[in-house]
Formats: sequence, C-alpha cells, structure tokens
Amino acid sequence: MCGIIAAASTRNVGKLLVKGLHRMEYRGYDSAGIALHQLDGVAHLRTLGKVQLLEDRMIEEKPRSKLGIAHTRWATHGEPSETNAHPHKSNDEVFIVHNGIIENHLELKAELEKEGYSFASQTDSEIIAHLLDFNLKQGMTMIEAMFASKEKLDGAYAIAAMHRDDESKLVIARQKSPLLIGLGTDEVFAASDPLAISQLTNDFIFLEDGDVAEISADAYKIFDAVDSEASREVSRIDISSQATSKGEYRHFMEKEIYEQPDALLNTIDGRISGEDVLDNIFGLGSTELFKKVERIQIVACGTSLHAGRVAANWLSAIAELPCQIDYASEYRYRNPHVDENSILITISQSGETADTLAALNYAKEKNYLATVGICNVPTSTLARESDFVLFTNAGPEIGVASTKAFTTQLAALMLLTLSLAKARDLNPKLRQRVVTALRALPEIITQTLELKDSIIEMAPAIANKDNALFLGRGIFYPVAKEGALKLKEISYIHAEAYPAGELKHGPLALIDENMPVIALAPESEIAEKLVSNLEEVKARGGTLYVFSDPGVSIDVKSGSLVPMPKCDFLLTPIIYTIPLQILSYEVALLRGTDIDQPRNLAKSVTVE
Repeated sequence: MCGIIAAASTRNVGKLLVKGLHRMEYRGYDSAGIALHQLDGVAHLRTLGKVQLLEDRMIEEKPRSKLGIAHTRWATHGEPSETNAHPHKSNDEVFIVHNGIIENHLELKAELEKEGYSFASQTDSEIIAHLLDFNLKQGMTMIEAMFASKEKLDGAYAIAAMHRDDESKLVIARQKSPLLIGLGTDEVFAASDPLAISQLTNDFIFLEDGDVAEISADAYKIFDAVDSEASREVSRIDISSQATSKGEYRHFMEKEIYEQPDALLNTIDGRISGEDVLDNIFGLGSTELFKKVERIQIVACGTSLHAGRVAANWLSAIAELPCQIDYASEYRYRNPHVDENSILITISQSGETADTLAALNYAKEKNYLATVGICNVPTSTLARESDFVLFTNAGPEIGVASTKAFTTQLAALMLLTLSLAKARDLNPKLRQRVVTALRALPEIITQTLELKDSIIEMAPAIANKDNALFLGRGIFYPVAKEGALKLKEISYIHAEAYPAGELKHGPLALIDENMPVIALAPESEIAEKLVSNLEEVKARGGTLYVFSDPGVSIDVKSGSLVPMPKCDFLLTPIIYTIPLQILSYEVALLRGTDIDQPRNLAKSVTVE
C-alpha cells in the first residue's frame, strides 16, 4: 500500500525522489520521508501527512545528494506519526524504506532486542533496518546482509536500503510486493510503480519474488531467489504525462469519470469484429480451452468484486455456465471444492491486490483448467502469474475511488462471457446483439455524462445527510453496491445497498425523512416489482432519487427522477453505474472531502 522510490545518479536526486512520491501518493499519504547520502552523513527527513509537507522541508533545508531513498506511507503497524514514518534506520548507519507487512516481526523484534537493539517506532518495518545492521556486524557486505535478512523475513516486502559509508550503491529486494528498476542515462532508479519514474525513463525491469538487486548510477546486478545472478527482461513502457495529470479537471476522479467513453472503446477495440467476438483475445489457445469449461469461479476485492457479481448474471444468461463468486480475502480459507473443468477468474485494476494474488497462488494448487486474469496493468504480477489475461486498456487510474476501471472491467467481463459462449457454440443471435450494443456503448456513455446537471441538483439534499440507502434488483443489485461504495469512500456518508425486494425484511425500518433512497429502475421483467418496493419507501416518508428507463412509470413524489438513455438491457449495468459516480463526486465536493485521496484508503491494496 505504501510507495517506495530510490535513485543512484550523477546528479542531485532529492527533487526527483519527491516528485516520484507525489506521483505515487495514491498508494498512501499518512506520512512521507526521505534519506539522502551526503558527505557528512545522511540527511534524514520525515513528516506527518502528505508529500507536500516533505517537499516544503526539502525546500527549507536544501539537502543535496546523488543517492537516496524515499517513502510515502499507508499505515498498517503503528499509527500515522513522524516517528513511524519511513525511512527507518539502525545506529544511524543503515536506512531502509519498505512496502508490505513482515508477519513474524514480533519474533524478530524479540531476537534483536536480545542482541541489544532498541526500537524507536511501532512499525514492523524497523525490524529490517536492525536486521541488516546485525548482519553487517557479522562481517557481511550490504548485499550479503540483504540475502541473509530475507531468509528470516516472513510476509510481503519491497525494500530499498542504503548505508552511511557507501555513497554509490543501494540494495533492493522484493517478495510479494511490487518493485521495479528504471534505467536512465547515468542513473538507475527503483520504485513500487512505473508512474513514479515515468518522466525519467521508459525502460523498466520488473523484479520477481525473491529477487535482490544492487544498483548504482552506472550499473545494476540482480540475484534470484536462490541468490544466483539473474537476467531480467527490459520492458519499454511509454506513460504519457497527459495520462498522469489532471488537465482541466479539478480532481483525477472527475477526469477519470469523463474518460470512460474512450476507455470503453479501448477495451473493446480489436476484440470484436462483424457480429461476434474474435477468437483467442485472452491469449493463444484460450478459445480451445474455453470449449472445455463447465464452471466459473470468480475472486476479487472491492469494486472488482462488484464487477464480478454483474458478470455472474451474464455468464448464466449468455454462456449458460454456473458461477461461484468469492471475496478474494475469504476464498482460500473456506477450503473450496473445485469442480471438474472449472476456471478461476481474477479481477484487479492494479494486478497487485495482495488478497487476489494470494487467491491466485492458492488456486494453482487446485485442479483448475486454467487461471484467467482481467487487469488494467500489463506489467503487474497478476498479468505475469495468470495462464490467460485480458487487459482493460483503461489507462492509468489515479483517483483512489475506482471509476473507469469498473466500467472497463464490466466490458472485459462481457467479452469473456461472449468468448465462452462462442467457444461452446451457444446463442449466436444473442452474441450478435451484444456485439452491436458494445459498439454503441461509448456514445451512450457520452449521453449519460450529459446528465450531470440533473445529478448536481440532487447532490445538496444527499450531502446534508449522514446515511443513504441504494436499491437495485437482479443484475442491478451489484451496481447499487458499487454506488454505495463510491459514496462512502469519498464523502464519508454511511451508505448501504440492498436488493429492493429485501426492503420489508429489515431495511424498511431505517426509512424516514433523513434517509435518502437512491434506486436503479431500468425497464425489465421485474420493473413493476421494483416500483412496488419504491411505493413502500414513499408510504413511509422516504425521499426517492431514481435513475430510470423512460418506459418505467414512477411517481417519486419527493426527490428526483432522472431518465436514462436507451441501451441494450444486458449492458445497462455499465450505463447506470455512471450517474452514481457523478453523484458521489458532487456530494463529496459539497462536503469538502479529499476526493482523490480519501482518508484511511489507498489505491492499491498490496497487503493482506
């Protein structure tokens, strides 16, 4: 969840490191810090709060160095404080930054205390600094100390470390947390994310689990999990500055909402042709494999799980396949039975979600035909570890609250559904209908975005409340859950979602004038039942905010009714998601919250 960055260069690196932290701040923003090697020792600066406060200290103190490490924190062990901020140190000699969780830190702490080490922080990360120092005192070099240290560490880590007496080299290590090397001219970088250094280089090396590397301004050397020198492929990735700036928008979230027509187009482009989905869009051999599939298992977290719940309806209706859905954090703990000819579907925007990766690794020991990933980041661990993968091609999503990632995941999951149906030779007319609807989708999304003014009119009444209830039926229940999640994430309003038919089984007790009810009412075979559910809300003085197909007859009495653009019913979940994103954004604006970096959250959950 944290972000780390390191640099060895022939120029001053302080500003470069801080700029990199700014670009990774979506990973955590509880505190920030930097350690820079200088002639008279190490400049060690830490601040509580966002990276800008660290930058202000840098401007004030003006440290200069050609070698340094830096960190932006999302707190796990230990409260947000300057003392718990990284970098951590040992005896003013060893300095480290760390992303991950050391699961056996209490055991290691007890061992190190017996050796005379004292601890300044409440973090698990400080363990690493003292462990490195202990190994150095046994006569090891820095890289040997890292080899020895990693053998004692249980859990997940991306580490960058430096020593006061070495002005030219850094040592880094990875295990179950993302870490890469960036290659510049007379400089080498390390970072959690390519975004951090994309303005400095387009050449990246993605480390593998167990890797340790030594980097300097003019060289790098990588060692694998058994400490043998290894070669890793250099990948060229061009991340445009436009993609990582807000441009004319107030927030990244706003920008990403309005990027959805293009994002959807990028997801489907080159994957449909004529009246059907193309073969092997999930990778060579995927179509042949899909012929054998008899059951689907989906695992994901948060927004991605909501996308999976929508897709379960499609998989049943179009591909005629049963589908089991699990929270990735729970999947492997229920000792799941795997039916014959099943595939595992994992969904993750970043491809680095720790629980999803753990579920994927667990599934490799089970009798699945294959694992299939849906992901936005081609360089991610999920992409590398899955047997087959489809990239959503949404472009960088920086706002913590996911928007375009969700709608493009839905589009990708529909492509999966069509691919499975085609491989099984099922429902050709229905597939044709859906492909035609997919082509029209970017334009319909554009029309949906034009509802902004109507949605803005709703926002003040909801912004003044402390709770909200979202209702949907059938395939729209997970969309309602996603709407509730967006509202609570960025406005801090307590919001819950229910299938509308469950109102009378408890939630109706919550309905009064202080409980806004946001409902999704597309035209469907259960539209009349939904209308009846909404009448129950009206009868008890509830205020309704309804997004509805013009063909559905609803009298909201108080509140608002927003007619939605016409869309093929199977794809309406994508369309109905968008006004809920806009509503959440406008409510958060009124409440004055930190929209792109909401409290206690981070974009990429890389710890379990």
